[in-house]
Amino acid sequence: MIAGVNDAGSQRPHRDHARERLMCFTGVHAEEFREQLDQNGFFWVDLESPTDEEIDTLADVFGFHPLAIEDAKASNQRPKLDLYGEHVFLVFYGARAGRVPLPPHQPGKGATADAGLLAEVHMFISGNYVITLHREPMPELEALRERVHGRPLRSEQFLVYKVIDAVTDTFFPVLADIDDEIDRVQDAIITGPGEAQLQAIFTLKRELLSLRRVVTPQRDLFARSVDDLRDLPGLEADEHEYFRDVYDHLIRISDLVDSYRDLLSGATDLYLTTVANRQGEVSKQLTIIATIFLPLTFITGFFGQNFSFLVVHVINTTWSFVVFGIGTLVVSCVGFVIFFRRKGWI
Repeated sequence: MIAGVNDAGSQRPHRDHARERLMCFTGVHAEEFREQLDQNGFFWVDLESPTDEEIDTLADVFGFHPLAIEDAKASNQRPKLDLYGEHVFLVFYGARAGRVPLPPHQPGKGATADAGLLAEVHMFISGNYVITLHREPMPELEALRERVHGRPLRSEQFLVYKVIDAVTDTFFPVLADIDDEIDRVQDAIITGPGEAQLQAIFTLKRELLSLRRVVTPQRDLFARSVDDLRDLPGLEADEHEYFRDVYDHLIRISDLVDSYRDLLSGATDLYLTTVANRQGEVSKQLTIIATIFLPLTFITGFFGQNFSFLVVHVINTTWSFVVFGIGTLVVSCVGFVIFFRRKGWI
């Protein structure tokens, strides 16, 4: 393991990972943190909804840069990795595990707002500690914390990888839900397009846009700045493949987001095409009805003229009423029906 350098300029002693047990904290315990730092221990602090006072206490204990503290107190930060001497400040995003899927029969109602889709995580990482701050509960980090607490530490970088990987993998269940919803929307469009399907498409597009706004910068961040994590003093340099795995996951997530956006564009085209086809069918049916009534209107209008010749010499008997009054109407209707059937219009 590469030995780190502390503030006094001396090298950190090597850690015996076979004997060292990883300590995990879920609250701010300044004295215990100082004791861990004095013993050159490596530990993880995971805080949910930390207050500004708790963040100030962390800054006092660990000596964080004021700019990093300012960013840690704010939300809606862009994904980034800032290097401050022997520690880095990382802003990383996952997807919210409690995302509410669109109802299967009423897509567009109960859709999750964009602001509730993403889970923002702030991380302070050094050769002695990993500190994660998040405003919302993250079951993935809680499960990881329970698995590693009190167990022998494999390596510092491996824990950093596991934390980042746990946050990254939260995107996959959300994307799987979106994939299922796209399938349901497409099926509903084919069955009977309506306003609900169009609303569902736009809702899913907004969600994918929110994901793309953070996934693409995070992918580029790992391609460009991951060496800042690898080269931190005190972190072992033998876990590069794991960070490459995170990068591969981010590439896959980015590709899935782009693919689902293309599917939604196709669903929009399918919706417009289906609606246009249905409107064409309605127009054809109305045209057929109008065509049938056109000769009927002509016949009734012609024989309805009040000229003496028609009244006295043509339509003054029973047979003329049957032939001209009823027969021509029936014959024209039957003729048009036969014609339309041969054309395949009805």
